[in-house]
Amino acid sequence: MTRSPSRPKPPDEPDDRLSAQLHALEAELSPTVLRVARYLNRNRVLVLRDSAAELAASIGTSDATVVRTVQMLGFQGLGELRQAIAASIDRSTTPLENMRRTLQDLHGSAETEAMKAADLVLDTHGKSVREMRTEAGRAPIHQAIAALHPVERIIIYGAGPSSAIGAYLEVMLNRHGRRAKVIGHGGQGLADQLLDLSPRDGLLLLSYGEPYREVLVTAAEAAAHNIPIVLVTDNPASKLAEKAAVVLPARRGRAEQVALHGATLITLEALLMGLAVANRTHTIETLERLAGLRVALRK
Repeated sequence: MTRSPSRPKPPDEPDDRLSAQLHALEAELSPTVLRVARYLNRNRVLVLRDSAAELAASIGTSDATVVRTVQMLGFQGLGELRQAIAASIDRSTTPLENMRRTLQDLHGSAETEAMKAADLVLDTHGKSVREMRTEAGRAPIHQAIAALHPVERIIIYGAGPSSAIGAYLEVMLNRHGRRAKVIGHGGQGLADQLLDLSPRDGLLLLSYGEPYREVLVTAAEAAAHNIPIVLVTDNPASKLAEKAAVVLPARRGRAEQVALHGATLITLEALLMGLAVANRTHTIETLERLAGLRVALRK
């Protein structure tokens, strides 16, 4: 049988066994299997974490189809696929390697190394804050306030650890009388969260590194509704940044060392304060109501 020609491999597609197998077999796979295979390739963290049944639920198929797809790609099962994915991860960018590089800069006893580590964090954040206080550092924050102040509701996208930051922002925005909603489910669970987006919303999108499938779909859905996007990222050169009305730099510490989020939180708190003052009457009214509710709960 003559194999149908497959599409050219995109330059940004991972160069490893999984992507190579998908590229080689793509033209021969059925639409259903191809959809599952592409999902596995784009959502590698979920493949490492979830069972076949959980992956199937996210994709909207059966666990048998997931297993069959894995085998058609040349793997004996999910275990072998996970091993291939783990082997493809660039060790130089993992949290483990970042911590190792950070520790290499610290020398002395365990006690002095701990003190130096604390000083490293303070010095790094101090430098970031000095940069933020320049005119160039303030400008994106001012632009973000202007972009989000007119909207009726602020949608906050945060997945993984960023979901905790998103939850904090939601609480503070609500305290200031701003409607807010956090989204960030993986796989098809995100579809339900995107259903009620409207042109009256604004999107605060937290995305680090290369944007993955869920981030891109969220941005595309926002663009379809003419929703202004404020992107918080450490990759301002990504294609995702082109869709954003404002790009807020996420200063995460020194390159190739432990990621630090303090400066990013300061940026976001400056944004929160700006939005609170921009709508000060409603902010005060909501905080007065909050105070009254707290008094009632103490009785």
